[in-house]
Amino acid sequence: MQALVGQFDLAVPEALPKLQVLLSKTPPSRTTIETQIHLAQTLVQQQNNATLPLLETAVSESKKLGDPRLQSYSLGLLGQFYELQGAIDRADRYTSEAITLAETVGAPEINYRWQWQMARIFKAKGKLDPAIQSYQNALQDIRSLRADLVSASPEAQFTFRDAVEPIHRELVKSLLQSGTTKNLQTARDVIESLQFVELENFFREACLTASPDNIENVDRNAAVIYPIILGDQLAVISSLPGEEGRPRTLKYYSTAIESGDDFNQEIVNLRDDLSQSNTANLALPTLRKLHDLLMQPVEADLAARKVETLVFVLDGVLRNVPMAALYDGKSYLVEKYRIALTPGLQLLAPKPLNATKVGALVLGLDQAQSNFSALPFVKTEVQTIQKILPTQTLYNDRFTNQNFKTTINDVSYPIVHLATHGQFGNKADDTFILTWQGKLKISELGDTLKTGELTRSQPLELLVLSACETAKGDGRSTLGLAGVAVRSGARSTVATLWRVNDEASAVLMGRFYEELSKISTTKISKAEALRRAQLSVLRDPAYRQQPYYWAPYLLIGNWT
Repeated sequence: MQALVGQFDLAVPEALPKLQVLLSKTPPSRTTIETQIHLAQTLVQQQNNATLPLLETAVSESKKLGDPRLQSYSLGLLGQFYELQGAIDRADRYTSEAITLAETVGAPEINYRWQWQMARIFKAKGKLDPAIQSYQNALQDIRSLRADLVSASPEAQFTFRDAVEPIHRELVKSLLQSGTTKNLQTARDVIESLQFVELENFFREACLTASPDNIENVDRNAAVIYPIILGDQLAVISSLPGEEGRPRTLKYYSTAIESGDDFNQEIVNLRDDLSQSNTANLALPTLRKLHDLLMQPVEADLAARKVETLVFVLDGVLRNVPMAALYDGKSYLVEKYRIALTPGLQLLAPKPLNATKVGALVLGLDQAQSNFSALPFVKTEVQTIQKILPTQTLYNDRFTNQNFKTTINDVSYPIVHLATHGQFGNKADDTFILTWQGKLKISELGDTLKTGELTRSQPLELLVLSACETAKGDGRSTLGLAGVAVRSGARSTVATLWRVNDEASAVLMGRFYEELSKISTTKISKAEALRRAQLSVLRDPAYRQQPYYWAPYLLIGNWT
């Protein structure tokens, strides 16, 4: 019957009456009711008056059949119809009935929709606290459906884009409206939860284990910055160290921005400018604008608390921007602070690099492969690392998938360095690194590194991908960078946003490892080591202060 409905073009005026006649001649049954609901779902968005009799009939017939699930669907859609009509009291009544029925039969896949709808209804009535509770109820139902939502089915993907993400964002917006410290904390937790769900959605499996941890156990002097894109508003929550031993404090500020699409396009254009070797002047105005949006309101607090490390939990398209390159009109952010990224502190392993056993498994490929160009300076990069640290190296034809899997089990160095092309797309299937044999997908890379954890005498502390690039777009491709770290078990990952000049990469990586090699005496953090390496290229006249050469390097995960 639903297939028959699909044959009618509802945009054609004559189609609907014909379909209504067909339905009226069909005896009541579950199939008929499902067809009425399916048709009503299409019509309700058009605010078509034909929706009302369809749903009233569906409610009546589902009640007679004793099917509370279909009754809940019908009542919930009636509530949606009246919500769109602005008849809020009626919307409230029908939505409440739909929720009661869905909860009675234990149907979270239905109930989350009506809880979300009820949250919007409460907001329309100006009842913020009940709205927040309904949003939280919706997310609770969604969490119970976790495995289904991250499956490979198109329906699950549709659900994520059209429900899971908007519910998180609408809840955050409501929490921020209230302005209480408790709700700021909850908003921060919700945005971290969204990052967690996005990572699972990226991998299409419920494979991540959250390990909530207090930032005080990681770095009590770091500030954590959460920029959140909420339509035409850029909200920022900052978690700041307490002064004179006091507890951490949260600060919230927001700024109106262009419409979401315009802002996203501005960031995409910025990424284009940054990823070219001679366009810094084109990028500086937008880098200045972002600095003012994200950093200016909190600069005095950072100075007062003597903050030296900034940790960003980036949202959406902002993941395309290297925070190190934010510009205040005189200097770049990396000239003032150590900078790290994390998908959320709940995924963080709080442990610094072992100061007594720094060494690296180095894997390099400088040959052209699978439509990727040769990387002539990879050899220089590998030789530089070999001079600085104890290493075991798989190079070119020795860098096969099998050799990688075998060696990772035998070598217990805390660093794995991959000097080869890598591509990070907006889904896991489009994310890979190149070995001598071709593409090694992110899932295989993660599994290989994870398997090595079982036999290694010390854990994988640092994974370095020195020649990878992320696809341009809405920011989901950069989830792959965070995903590598999470899936591999690495506590930290250094990776690049765009394909870098491999000569500059050899210089920067050499300085990075020089700094790490002194860790037993300097106790330097990974974030500070990367910062010094970036500054060495930034201040080298050969690279003309162009962010293209030094900005794309990101430290993801633990920064200590």
